Amino acid sequence: MTPTSVGMRCPECASDRTKVHRMPRRAPGATSFSDALLHDPRTWSMTHILIFINVVVFLWELGTGVSLSGSNDHGWVLTHGWLAGPYLTDGYHQYWRLLTSGFIHESILHIGMNMLSLWFVGRSLEPAIGKTYFAAVYFTSLLAGSFGVLLFTPDSPALGASGAIFGIFGALIMLAHSRRIPLWQSGMLPMLIFNLVFTLTVPGVSIGAHVGGLVAGCITGKIVVEYGEKRNRRDLVLAGCVAVAVISVIGALAVAGGSGLLPNGSTI
Repeated sequence: MTPTSVGMRCPECASDRTKVHRMPRRAPGATSFSDALLHDPRTWSMTHILIFINVVVFLWELGTGVSLSGSNDHGWVLTHGWLAGPYLTDGYHQYWRLLTSGFIHESILHIGMNMLSLWFVGRSLEPAIGKTYFAAVYFTSLLAGSFGVLLFTPDSPALGASGAIFGIFGALIMLAHSRRIPLWQSGMLPMLIFNLVFTLTVPGVSIGAHVGGLVAGCITGKIVVEYGEKRNRRDLVLAGCVAVAVISVIGALAVAGGSGLLPNGSTI
């Protein structure tokens, strides 16, 4: 072997010249990736879009009475978007709350933690399965998280994106398992255990939302692996996600109810 500027090479190869390709200079007016991200929404990933929507909704909340610290939790957007069983029954029939509750947050700390989590798990899963499957898993898990909220605490208002985020995490675990990525060494299993312990021990955190989102994420993640990656059946993947979402909505409506609303919501 002969030492060269690019490492050790065999004697026959050492005399060869390696062609160096230079990147062309950027044309006048061309933009970098960061510029495109800021100015051209077509370059955004679904993770970016979801974070953007959550931030815009939180700014809207601030404009209608919610405080950064969460000390004032009676803004118009907040109270018209959070989820509680009696809003779906008792003559209200405000079914949009199954979805909108996943896009509102009670404080800057709440949305900050959720969006940071979404950024980390989203940039791991979305490039692996694509924008469409990622969106399908996210919204299915959100609705399943709403079902979990109503199953565990139907009378207590709940809000936040972490049910959907737990779903993304569940799908990521299923994908890693399919690709034979060690769950413990990769840090995914310890992170899941930590989040479950956090869910069970910290007051005010909705157990139902996290469990519901995680279960739906594992199911839809398995569907993506079996019918998307192995069989390339996009129609079956989307049909499976829609089926889980519909079951979640039907289940949520079946268990919704109660006679009263608590003044403060649980964060999810």
